[in-house]
Amino acid sequence: MSLNALNLDGRVALVTGSSAGIGHALAKGLADAGASIVMNGRDADRLAAASQPIRDARAHVHEAVFDVTDRGAVEAAVEQIERDIGPIDVLVNNAGLQRRAPLEDFTDDHWHEVLRTNLGSPFIVGQTVARRMIPRKRGSIINICSVNSELARPTIAPYTATKGGLKMLTKGMAVDWGRHGIRVNGIGPGYFKTELNKPLYTNPEFSGWLEGRTPLGRWGNVEELVGAAVFLASDAASFVTGHVLYVDGGVTAAL
Repeated sequence: MSLNALNLDGRVALVTGSSAGIGHALAKGLADAGASIVMNGRDADRLAAASQPIRDARAHVHEAVFDVTDRGAVEAAVEQIERDIGPIDVLVNNAGLQRRAPLEDFTDDHWHEVLRTNLGSPFIVGQTVARRMIPRKRGSIINICSVNSELARPTIAPYTATKGGLKMLTKGMAVDWGRHGIRVNGIGPGYFKTELNKPLYTNPEFSGWLEGRTPLGRWGNVEELVGAAVFLASDAASFVTGHVLYVDGGVTAAL
């Protein structure tokens, strides 16, 4: 297999939660690999501002404003994307959120919000897109998991629960849909300087601890996730499914 297998020319990729952070970096990276990108977010103005630099680089970029936790909105958006842009070949379930509190103080509202976004939306969007991929007998779904799919930290137990669940949902999707030619994998980012992690990287004590804890000795840059996404989206990963690829500087390998 040649390196041309990594080329995504002619493919349509939907990336949820791509107005900023990891989702934005992955949208740009998939566009650089040749895919037509559909960027998603709930705020139309913010999404338009995020998509413009990618469009300026002569990439094929489209915007789809919808709430990934609303099944009706998801169904309508996916139908419109497939009608107006083309069949979705690659789905990146990236949308997620974080709420931090000691578990004994965590509210029911925040628990359900984290669960609905981090685990509910990959199910809703994944199922909606897969139902259209199944007759075509092809497709790649990439769920953005986390090192917290394997490891826990104080004050984020609900987030950890959702990311552990997403790891197993990824495997379940791969098992159910493999017979239809659909590959489902995950990427498990370590610690990256994103909006979600701002309370951490702006904390000198935590940042110092993390750099000492990480074998590569630093925070990750979101662009370092692109290679994993392009690989899993492409024909280079044609026999890879049900796998979570950790891009974490070695955190999950070390005590």
